[in-house]
Amino acid sequence: MPNESVNGRKYETTIQMIRHEVFQQVAKMAMEGTLEAHREFIPTMVFQGNKARFRCCVYKERAVSAERVRLACGEEPQTGVPFSADGPDPLVRVIEIACDECPVDRFTVTGACRGCITHRCVEACPVDAIAQINRLAYINQEKCIECGRCHQVCPYGAITDMQRPCIKACAVKAIRYGEDKIARIDPDKCVSCGHCAISCPFGAISDISYIPQAVELLKPKDGTVHAVLAPSVASQIPGITIGQVHHALKKLGFAAVHEAALGADMILDHEAKELAEKLQEGSFLTNSCCPAFVSLIEKHFPTLTGNVSTSVSPMVAVGRYVKKLHPGAKTVFIGPCYAKKVESNLPKSSDHIDLALTFEEILAMFDAAGIQLSECPDEPLQQASPFSRRFARCGGVSEAIAQALKEAGVPVELKPIQVDGLEACIKALRQAKVGRPPGNFIEGMACTGGCVGGPASLNHNRKARQIIDSYSEETKAKTIAEALSTIDCG
Repeated sequence: MPNESVNGRKYETTIQMIRHEVFQQVAKMAMEGTLEAHREFIPTMVFQGNKARFRCCVYKERAVSAERVRLACGEEPQTGVPFSADGPDPLVRVIEIACDECPVDRFTVTGACRGCITHRCVEACPVDAIAQINRLAYINQEKCIECGRCHQVCPYGAITDMQRPCIKACAVKAIRYGEDKIARIDPDKCVSCGHCAISCPFGAISDISYIPQAVELLKPKDGTVHAVLAPSVASQIPGITIGQVHHALKKLGFAAVHEAALGADMILDHEAKELAEKLQEGSFLTNSCCPAFVSLIEKHFPTLTGNVSTSVSPMVAVGRYVKKLHPGAKTVFIGPCYAKKVESNLPKSSDHIDLALTFEEILAMFDAAGIQLSECPDEPLQQASPFSRRFARCGGVSEAIAQALKEAGVPVELKPIQVDGLEACIKALRQAKVGRPPGNFIEGMACTGGCVGGPASLNHNRKARQIIDSYSEETKAKTIAEALSTIDCG
């Protein structure tokens, strides 16, 4: 349940609330043209007075917020150097000053130790880091290599495994820490899923933002900036319709709003035929719409890259369509995903998508501009099919592929496997790597539940799947062909 409420809005966590306060101030100053002159005051505006709200002192709270301001302005924490998109950089960063309160002694002996005569923990330790003092086990942390053997053999469960939340959340083992006890992210392993960020109880991990850049794009109000809106928005703000978000985006300065789901309709025919070709070869296919899942394959299962669909993502498909229809247009993707920011910087995407924002960031921009979503009229957005809208939740891609095969009359027996969360994705890919794929179409979603579980979601609603399904049925186009019949996607 949300644990913080400010100005009538509820937040899932305190960290989400603080991030919003910083994002809103950055957006407001960017809109007023005072960001460079006044950004140094944002930490004091967020944490007023002399009394700390959450940390040891208000000065540390402000110091951490100053790093959040840097990230929100597209700069590196600690150094303030502007971020340069020159490759598949994860864009996930550690705020070092905030990463200092986690327990770092992973294995510790508790009061449940009975001082066994057999002392299995002592015998199991390969580096002699455990001894018995006054009959009780003691771990020398300077010697401990965190192998966990003592924890495994203790008959009383008296040795606890206190793993850092960020490390525990990272299925690809991209996080480590050194002698300074500060978390480090290995860019060669990180897939930008953002699970570490939402698991950190101190908000020490965050993504680089493009809020000022988005504000600058919108300032001319010349009708050239188009929004590409992810379907997972349907589960984000209770009581607010997609039509109200649509109106708010146009009020913010976007010339038009396009459903990212329409891009799914555009690529489904190609992906369905590609699947049929793979099956004829005796192989299998995976989806390409989740950039974190694709990155997982590229970085950790490179022998399977040939099994990834060559279709561009729905985001890119819509961006390409908009720029073909409106030469000179700028496109901004809006969704719940950190990895989409990375994807937007890739050579195959950057010509079609200019910026990628999260739901967190766009909500802050609404508030900074004084736009009240609840007061916006409902302006329906009817572009995509129900099948493509369901890309927002796990299982939706497989269902859409099945529909595409049906509409194209391709006689293929689809045997999909839907996996969400990186651990489940890794398990399925390991099977595929050894020649035993769990299905002929692997639908991988890095986030639990699919896009609705993204790290920058405003609301990880347990009913998200049901909400997405209801939203999908609201569309006028009931087939993929109907959705595509009104556009030129050649």
